[in-house]
Amino acid sequence: MFLSALIFGLVGSFHCIGMCGPIAFMLPVDREKPVKKFLQIFSYHFGRLFTYSLMGLLFGYLGKGFYFFGFQQQISIITGVTMILIILFPKIVTKIPLSKMANSFIFKVKNALGSELKKKNNDTFFILGFLNGLLPCGLVYMAILGALTTSTPFYGAFYMFLFGLGTIPLMTVVVYFGSFAKGNFKTIIQKAIPIVVVFIGALFILRGLGLGIPFISPLEPVLNTASETINSCH
Repeated sequence: MFLSALIFGLVGSFHCIGMCGPIAFMLPVDREKPVKKFLQIFSYHFGRLFTYSLMGLLFGYLGKGFYFFGFQQQISIITGVTMILIILFPKIVTKIPLSKMANSFIFKVKNALGSELKKKNNDTFFILGFLNGLLPCGLVYMAILGALTTSTPFYGAFYMFLFGLGTIPLMTVVVYFGSFAKGNFKTIIQKAIPIVVVFIGALFILRGLGLGIPFISPLEPVLNTASETINSCH
């Protein structure tokens, strides 16, 4: 399960280049001091990972609730099906209207990003990374669905942390060298992303079905803690 998060990040980072690459390339790093530049980039990535982990913590907490009531396997199946449907019918997502509150929030995040890009304070890069993690991103939403299938807030946070960790190598290259993925290579990777998402979605479905396949679809008993608590009172 956690391996899927890392794969999401590694493969999906090519998508991140198009979405967040311009922000990473515009980071006000000190290009004359390599050590300081490295620390600034590290701080930026740490900010992104912090945001992703907070998201994972929240959705891991929701996942714990599903686990508590014995719905974890069903959630895993629903998550896998949702991932596949989004890939097969991408217009489903684009037709979902955002509330005024959501639009207002995104607008404020973008404004804050613009302001921070003009600064070079000690905390600038962490804040930039933190805000960057709040921007709308379909791949992040996919990873959040994965965090929802975990059974504890810690596992949810760890799942999203691994997702963010997977995006670091390529995003770091973008900061150092600018956009480099061009031509056929970029096209191949962009085509591979939907395949990887469908594959991971299928793994979530198999995990939820509990077919007795080691590591993929184990026969895990559904824990209904609420029922057990009630029964123990008799």
